Amino acid sequence: MSVSPESVSAPFPLPLDQYPGADGAALLDLIAARAEFYPFNIAATAIFLLAVTHTFFAKRFVTWSHHVQARHDAARRAAGLAPRLSFPAEVLHFLGEIEVVFGLWVVAVLAAITASFDWDTAVHYLSDQVNFTEPMFVVVIMAIAASHPIVSFAQDALRRVAALGDGTPAAWWVTILTVGPLLGSLITEPAAMTISAVLLGRQFYACRPSTRLRYATLGLLFCNISIGGTLTHFAAPPVLMVARTWDWSLGFMAANFGWKACVAIGVANLTYYLVFRQELDSLAANRDLAVHEQVAAAPATEDVPAWVVLAHMAALAWTVAFAHYPVLFVGGFLFFLGFAATTAPYQTPIDLKPPMLVGFFLAGLVIHGGLQGWWIAPTLGALTDVPLFAGAVMLTAFNDNALITYLATLVPDLNEALKYAIVAGAVTGGGLTVIANAPNPAGQALLSRYFDGGISPPGLLAGALVPTFISAACYLLL
Repeated sequence: MSVSPESVSAPFPLPLDQYPGADGAALLDLIAARAEFYPFNIAATAIFLLAVTHTFFAKRFVTWSHHVQARHDAARRAAGLAPRLSFPAEVLHFLGEIEVVFGLWVVAVLAAITASFDWDTAVHYLSDQVNFTEPMFVVVIMAIAASHPIVSFAQDALRRVAALGDGTPAAWWVTILTVGPLLGSLITEPAAMTISAVLLGRQFYACRPSTRLRYATLGLLFCNISIGGTLTHFAAPPVLMVARTWDWSLGFMAANFGWKACVAIGVANLTYYLVFRQELDSLAANRDLAVHEQVAAAPATEDVPAWVVLAHMAALAWTVAFAHYPVLFVGGFLFFLGFAATTAPYQTPIDLKPPMLVGFFLAGLVIHGGLQGWWIAPTLGALTDVPLFAGAVMLTAFNDNALITYLATLVPDLNEALKYAIVAGAVTGGGLTVIANAPNPAGQALLSRYFDGGISPPGLLAGALVPTFISAACYLLL
């Protein structure tokens, strides 16, 4: 028996408790039965998989756009005309912007909902069923954290730590990848990602490391940020989704996750440092050139007074404190923009394009993700602890890890070992892809200019594998 559009009286998408029971059924049989009972599931998941596949081809679209633009310019020069932008090249470049991928495929989702049900159902899903709080929060926290006073304060603080290693690119590399992710447990992971990515760009990527080291560092950053927010119960999105439901306190997180995250970050950083030590040390020769280029490119600003830094930190604290209340943190952001305009001599222009693109990316992801519970929830509920940990890691690579843990709260009768396995697996896999963890698109947006043609998903995966295995070992064995 399947559900026809005319017979659907339940909210869209169909709540998980309204699927027919299948006690004792094998997992694949259960998923197949749900697909037959509610055929729209097949379309929703097919579109989601196409969107995920699109992310892996994003860099190729950018390359194609460059080739098309080059041919267009050559043809115009041959005709005695000045080069100008090619519309097909711009379209290909737009398709290669990884931040717009999921938003583009939302159009297909809306068309599928409208064809299967009606337009009102599509509107109701977007307006009433999808929670856009996290994308809005990331936009605001990323814009504030990337402001000149905040970044300058963080840079001055971390410079004192890096000075213990003579302030070399290698010392900055170790400092940012160790301290930055742990800050995520205080100022939230998106803010920690923003600050860490900006500083890595200035102090490390500007020194022109090899492609291999670039991707290794990116994978290490994403993995460390994903687990670095687990010292507290309010800073990492996948932990936030379960903390209240499962009554996980600050003490519980520190005792069961936090110290293991610190060990994993330390071991992963040490491992990559030993592997790349020779190249990291050699980057010191490029430091003066990198500093010169940054000074030449930076807008002129006056020294930032302490009261301006404190005001920016207050805006950051306000946003973190009211992360669940868009009216408050968006309103606070408007005040922040006014303050930044008033104190313009101490600011650099606030670039809203990266935060807005990241917000668009995450909004598209939560729209797609809200339609995948029909197969993710039974998958989580069918596994024992170690397979569940591995399953959460793999699922996280193709879904936001906060979605994975949220769906876990809907699975009945999970014992403490299974709850731990799901969350530990979700944060462990958070560095494997750009879509695995909410802060990753922020890092991608800020660092992609250091990668020729944009960040390659296989390159990121390769860079993240070693720290992912190290995190898995710490969470499973310690």
